[in-house]
Amino acid sequence: MSTSTDARDRLVAAAQEQFAARGVGPTSPRQVLAASGVGQGSLYHHFPTKHDLALAAVGATVDDALGAARRDLAGSADPVARVLAYLERPRDALAGCTVGRLTSDETVIDDDALHDVVADYFARLLDALAATFRETGLPDDAARDRAHTAVAVVQGGYVLARATRDPEAMRAAVRGLATILQGTP
Repeated sequence: MSTSTDARDRLVAAAQEQFAARGVGPTSPRQVLAASGVGQGSLYHHFPTKHDLALAAVGATVDDALGAARRDLAGSADPVARVLAYLERPRDALAGCTVGRLTSDETVIDDDALHDVVADYFARLLDALAATFRETGLPDDAARDRAHTAVAVVQGGYVLARATRDPEAMRAAVRGLATILQGTP
């Protein structure tokens, strides 16, 4: 990896961390620069504007999250087992979803390009889940409804866990859907 690529990757990783902790709007390029440990020239070489940096960091956050979901949903195992792998993957419920939190970030929602990156994540996640549910024999409309339910349970689980300061709230939400999917009481 070249020094230039390493500096760019460090800047993106630092921006991801800073945006998760503070939000996109309140985070300054100077804070990202300090967290990355790279020189100021590298910041402006790779990202002439804060918007360029935000697009790269939000895009990387989305790619990381979608990659994890796709790994859960991949393979030849029973499709319900793969959906359960997605639902039951260990998550830091109190930290919140790195992508879901972007939906309440005013800077992201008010910027069409950033909003589109986040919206596209949810569209692709729903598509991947719906495709997995279709493997169970469900028609497309029912598979899409179940995909929406699975995403809503995960996102809602984060919200409940953060609101109650209890990670068990997320685990309970996931267990509830898992029992329904498995057809158990």
